[in-house]
Amino acid sequence: MDRIDEPMSDRACCPVVELRQYTLVGGRRETLIALFEREFIETQEATGITVIGQFRDLNNPDRFVWLRGFDDMPTRARALHEFYSGPVWKTHREVANATMIDSDNVLLLRPASPISGFRLEKARRASIASTTTREDLFFATIYHLGKISGADFAAFFEREHQPRLTKSGVSVLASFVTETHPNTFPRLPVRENANVFVWFARFLDSKAYEKCSAATGESMREKESAGELRALIVDEPEILMLSPTARSLL
Repeated sequence: MDRIDEPMSDRACCPVVELRQYTLVGGRRETLIALFEREFIETQEATGITVIGQFRDLNNPDRFVWLRGFDDMPTRARALHEFYSGPVWKTHREVANATMIDSDNVLLLRPASPISGFRLEKARRASIASTTTREDLFFATIYHLGKISGADFAAFFEREHQPRLTKSGVSVLASFVTETHPNTFPRLPVRENANVFVWFARFLDSKAYEKCSAATGESMREKESAGELRALIVDEPEILMLSPTARSLL
């Protein structure tokens, strides 16, 4: 496999995370992925941004999902200004924007606890020339919360829900709540009124997911916590089934 050898630094990433879901013009996803992986990874990271992961949404052929992280909100403002005012974005923005119908579905997040962010110290980024096909799958579950705070829901999740996931063979990779700090880069909108809890899981392949999914469903039906969970959220959870692109760090 054509992977570079330099690991990420030994720390959890990142105190501020954007979860970005783009709705694309039909049939243009591969065009955007090719452009993104060639032009928009190293150039963002040169400003201090961490490009955490890029994904095809397997339930929607016209959706591109990606994650990027920042050290804090002031750093986010500076880094985004530097990138979006820079020569690479100016050169390629028309081609990129032509693939998109909507790029405003953005959740601004922070780790639910000091240790619940993504761990990237062992991650390796494939080279620009990589044609690697990834078999692993990532799932993002987005709970839209009612009146409960993100911190209180995170405590409930860790106490009642996560042990049943673990029992079923599902490892929670990372979990996040809404970052409530005002958007420091208004040029790019975020979902300002969101109140969410988001958790991620990774599976080696689709068979591993199917096995764990069946076990998880059975485990959750065994306990009243499933009903308690429903009482704390509004709407159905959003579940994103994500296939990482060749150069995704995650």
